[in-house]
Amino acid sequence: MDPVSQAVLGASLSQSVSRNRQQIRHAFWIGALAGMAPDLDVFIRSAADPILFLEYHRQFSHSLFFIPFGALLCALVFYPFSRKALSFRQVYLYAFAGFATHGLLDACTSYGTQLFWPFSAQRVAWNTVAIVDPLFTLPVLLLVLLAFFRRKKSLARAAFVYALLYLSLGLVQKHRAEEALQALVAQRGQQAERIHVKPSFGNRHLWKLLYEYDGRYYVDAVRLLLKPVIIPGTSIPKLNVARDFPELAAGSVQANDIERFRWFSSDFLAVSPEDDRLVMDVRYSFLP
Repeated sequence: MDPVSQAVLGASLSQSVSRNRQQIRHAFWIGALAGMAPDLDVFIRSAADPILFLEYHRQFSHSLFFIPFGALLCALVFYPFSRKALSFRQVYLYAFAGFATHGLLDACTSYGTQLFWPFSAQRVAWNTVAIVDPLFTLPVLLLVLLAFFRRKKSLARAAFVYALLYLSLGLVQKHRAEEALQALVAQRGQQAERIHVKPSFGNRHLWKLLYEYDGRYYVDAVRLLLKPVIIPGTSIPKLNVARDFPELAAGSVQANDIERFRWFSSDFLAVSPEDDRLVMDVRYSFLP
C-alpha cells in the first residue's frame, strides 16, 4: 500500500507491544519508519531496463524470511537516536514489529508480493484492499496519533484491531465479488478459464471483475451494496505475441521483456486499444 498506510500500521503494532508509557512515543517513530523501510527497494531501477523495477519491487525486502534481517538493519540505524531511552533489544523489537507488517499488508493488494522469496517467486496477491484506501488509513492514523500524544497502548491496539477488521471485511467483499462474477459468466453462457477481482481505489463497494474466456479478457465491474449491481464492460483479445507482433524475433530483448512482464502481470496481458505498439496489464486498465 501507500507509504502512509505502511507507516501507521507499523506504528500501531510497535506501539501495541511497547513496554510502558514512556516508550510508546519511541515505538511510534521506530515502528513507522521500519514499516516504510521495505519500500526502499524502489531505488533498484535502471533507465536502460524499466522491467528491472517491476522484478525487484516487493521482492526480497518484502519476504517473510527477510523480516529479522530488515529489522536488524533498521535497528542499527535507529539505535543511535534512541539509545538514551531504549536498549538495542527494545529498538530491535519495535523495528521488527513495524517491519513485519509491511509485506503482509502489501500482499492484501492486487500488485503481488513475493512473501516467500527466495524459496518461491510467486507473487502473493489476496486482492482485499486497494493500494490507496483512505477508509483504511485515516482511522488508523488518527488512533496512533492519539496513542502517541496520550501515551495509551489501548489506542494503538484499537488501531491495529481496526486494521485487521477492515482487511477481513475485504475478504467478505471479495467473496461477494467472485460470486457476482461467476453468476455473470453463467448468464452469458460462458466458462471462465481464470477470474480476477479487485477493489477500486479508495472504497469497499466498487470492484473490478476480470475473467478469461476463449482467448479474450472480459472486464466488468460490480457495486457491492445490499444487492450486487453489475456494470457491464467490454472485452479485449488476450496477447498473442506471434499474432500481434509477428516481426518480433524470438529471443530478442523485446520478446524477453514481454515474458518478464507476463510474469509480473500473471499473464493478464493485451495490446492497448489506443496504441498497437503498447502491451498493457489488463488488471490495471481503465476498462470498463
